[in-house]
Amino acid sequence: MEHKILALCDPEEDYAEQLSAYLQSYREFPWEVVVYTGISQLADSEKQGEIDLLLMAESIYAPQLPVEAEATVLLNESGLVRWSSLKNVDKYQPAENVLKELLEIYMEKEEDFYPRLNVGQKPRIVGMYSPVRRCLQTSFALTYGQLLAEKHRTLYLNFEHYAGMPELLPGEKGRDLSTLLYYMKADQSKFVLRMKILVQKKGQLDYIAPAYMGQNLIYITVQEWQQLLWRIGESGEYDYIILDLSENMQGLLEILRRCCKVYMLVKEDFVARCKIDQYEQILSLYEYDDVKEKTRKCHLPLFRRLPDQIEQYTRGDLAEYVRDLIEEEEEQI
Repeated sequence: MEHKILALCDPEEDYAEQLSAYLQSYREFPWEVVVYTGISQLADSEKQGEIDLLLMAESIYAPQLPVEAEATVLLNESGLVRWSSLKNVDKYQPAENVLKELLEIYMEKEEDFYPRLNVGQKPRIVGMYSPVRRCLQTSFALTYGQLLAEKHRTLYLNFEHYAGMPELLPGEKGRDLSTLLYYMKADQSKFVLRMKILVQKKGQLDYIAPAYMGQNLIYITVQEWQQLLWRIGESGEYDYIILDLSENMQGLLEILRRCCKVYMLVKEDFVARCKIDQYEQILSLYEYDDVKEKTRKCHLPLFRRLPDQIEQYTRGDLAEYVRDLIEEEEEQI
C-alpha cells in the first residue's frame, strides 16, 4: 500500500517532532509524516500537490493557505472551535489519543482502505474461568495480564455481564466489547484499525472495555466469539490474549477448548467443591476432557490485602503468586 503524505505544521518544533515520531512508530499508520514549522516552509515544500492530510496548529491557521491538501485538521490549542467546517483534534492530549482520532478521520475518508495483516505466530489464548463465585478471578486475570505484558504484547478481554470495575469502563459509551463485535460484523475491512481505536491501557496491558450492557452478550453465538478471536489473532498485534470468562455466554466450553491454558480458581469450602465437581462431570459428559486436562486449579493463599488501583496489581502478595505461575508456565513452553 502506497503511503500518502500527512503534513504536520506546528511552530513548536519539539512537539511536532515528538508527535511525528510517535505516529510513525505505529506500524499501521497510513500516512508518511512530514514536519514543517511554519506556513512559508510548508508553501515551499517539494511535497506540494502530494499532501493528503494537513494537520496544522490552530495558532497559525488562516482560511486562505498557500498549500493544497485533500483535507485539513486543526490541532486545537484554545479549547474553542473557531472554524466549525474543519475537524479539530485536541493538541494537548496524550499522543495515543491524537493517533486514534487521526485514524478515525482516515477511515471516514478512505472507504476502500484494507489494513495490512501481520504474518507471524498466532497468539496464545489463556482462559480464566471458575464455577466458584467471588474467587478473585478478575483480580487474578488482570494481575496475570499486566505481568505478562511486561515481556509480551498482551490483550485482556472481560466477558462478564457486570464487570463491576469502573476503572475498566470507557469515558464515553460505544467504546467497549460490544462495539468491537459490531465492527467485526459490519466493517471487516477496517477491523484492525477500529480495534486499535478501542484499545485502552492499564500499565503495559492492552484491554477492550467490558460491555456496558453485558446482557447483550448472551445473543452472541459461539461462532461469532470464535471469529472475533480469529480476527484479533490474524491482526498480528498480540502474543497473548487473556480471556476473563463467564458462563453467561454461548459456547463457553468451546472457547475454553480454544485456549492453550485455563486457570480455575478454587476454594475449599463444601459448596465450592460441589460446584467444581459438577462442572468437571459436565466436561466429561459432553466430551470436553481436553479442557479438564489443560486446566490448572489455583487455590489462592490468604492475602493481607489487594491493591486499590489496577495499575498496582503488579505488586504485592497476589502478584508474587502469579509471577511464579507465569515463570513456571514459560519454562514449559
